[in-house]
Amino acid sequence: MTKVSGNTKQNTKKLRFTLLAVFFNYIKNSIDPDFKNPCDNQALKRLFRAGKNIQFKILEKDVVDEIIFRTENQRNRIMLELMARGCMRIGEVLNLTPMDIEDRKVIVQSPKIGRPSEAVFLPQKVIDRMKKYIRDKGIRYDCKIFPITYAGARLVVKKADEILDIQVRPHDLRRHAATYASRSGTPLEIVSKILLRHSNLATTQKYLGKISDSEAIQWIDHLHG
Repeated sequence: MTKVSGNTKQNTKKLRFTLLAVFFNYIKNSIDPDFKNPCDNQALKRLFRAGKNIQFKILEKDVVDEIIFRTENQRNRIMLELMARGCMRIGEVLNLTPMDIEDRKVIVQSPKIGRPSEAVFLPQKVIDRMKKYIRDKGIRYDCKIFPITYAGARLVVKKADEILDIQVRPHDLRRHAATYASRSGTPLEIVSKILLRHSNLATTQKYLGKISDSEAIQWIDHLHG
């Protein structure tokens, strides 16, 4: 199990361990009553227990806006906007080509969750800036718009966070976009299925920032004031 799981997340290890335990229980219950389930071991259960839920840092809108507006390099700015305005993953941004752009959306080919493709809806200004960048750079229809490596893309974000002397990771921008949309009144179903493109709401809940007491009171007053 350790070799197969490698560097996967602890929750993934827990899931695989649970499935293996269920398989061995099936053998014991249906085929051989004397079979001993090797997963029925306290040391292994502790080793493959579920990981702790991590509360991610959520960037405020004014911080993200300042990072984007103060990024002078046009390529870098567009990449940041795609993550912070379009909830795009860094890998999805790097794989974009001009032929993926359709009106107000871009088509993500072979997305993370295994579908053939997904649509990402973007603000008109972001689409316009990206189209202008493609024209200015003479990027061919089937070529990548941002032909850099993952390391290069992370460096783009690192340069951006140095503007305000804070630590920002690419996925922090995606989380910001989802949390900002949610707190602005966007229905959770839209945040989950359209913006984040998650298969279930439980995954989406992990992305959204914690609500402070003052924020909760403000929303209650807004709803019933």
